[in-house]
Amino acid sequence: MFASVPDLLRLVVIPVLGWAALSDVRTRRVPNRLWPPLAGLGVVLLVWDLLGHVPPATLDDRLFLVQVGVSLVFVVPFSYLFWRLGGFGGADAKALMTLALLLPTYPTYFLSTAALPLVEAPLGVFSFTILTNTVVVAVGYPLVLGVRNLLAGDVASVMLFGRRVDVAALPQAHGRLFETPDGYTRGGLDIDALRMYLRWRGSSLEALRDSPHRLRDPATVGETFDPTDGRVTVATDGGVAPTPGAEAGTVDRPESTVSVPAESHESLDDPWAAERFLRSIEGTAYGTTPETLREGLELVSTRDRVWISPGIPFLVPMFVGLVVAFGYGDLLFGLLAAFGLG
Repeated sequence: MFASVPDLLRLVVIPVLGWAALSDVRTRRVPNRLWPPLAGLGVVLLVWDLLGHVPPATLDDRLFLVQVGVSLVFVVPFSYLFWRLGGFGGADAKALMTLALLLPTYPTYFLSTAALPLVEAPLGVFSFTILTNTVVVAVGYPLVLGVRNLLAGDVASVMLFGRRVDVAALPQAHGRLFETPDGYTRGGLDIDALRMYLRWRGSSLEALRDSPHRLRDPATVGETFDPTDGRVTVATDGGVAPTPGAEAGTVDRPESTVSVPAESHESLDDPWAAERFLRSIEGTAYGTTPETLREGLELVSTRDRVWISPGIPFLVPMFVGLVVAFGYGDLLFGLLAAFGLG
């Protein structure tokens, strides 16, 4: 392979983003420390490239500056705005902003028989190609999920958006419950919040399922503990074990929670001590209300299998979109061209 030194150095983003996507799949957390080194590398390489294009004496020089400008002025604010609106997680936005800085224009890699990427979009903004590739890959996820459910015999009206899992697997699962005792819902209990609740009362899902009638009584909640942030922490031996939450600011998740002393007197009108739990933490436990928590606890204590809305981490299609962009190029432009629309 032949390429410029900056373009060769940019390839480091592939294993780094791959590791971030794997971490997001396994724990739904990505360390913040991952992005500054990549952003710093992006600044160095951008300055390196700029030295060859300033002053802008040719059309190519001016085009390069426009492409860099679009990447920094459009992709970066778009990522930040979408995060503020709740469309992205914090790690997703930081990854896109880092890619906008590190990969503003198309790199070129010469092989013996071809030059990669094969398909370039007319605008020539590589970070925008990665973004559109990500969206194209993400759109195909419901179809993959539906086929998986069909082959498994899990046929339901929600089969394109959820999957059925054993309740016993929930301590290692991510997403939201896709149903309540009364039917399907898109606003079910966040599984991270379920882990928080169980850790707060020093119990387990197995204990809750063994004695739901007893644990439903708020008087059975005695000493309470740090609920952490509900993450699943992958142990070094490959197993999965809950651990206390990480220090504030070290990982991305929509919100974090910290336990505070519980009140000494509780109403008997508080099944599962749901209100007490939510009052004793900072934040909202990922949008959980007392009623949502109670419905979720009733569901997991009485069912063997439940539908969950897993929600593919956005970093996964982003990683796939990145790899496709380096090799094939722009998926959307290629599809449009194939149908005579490009």
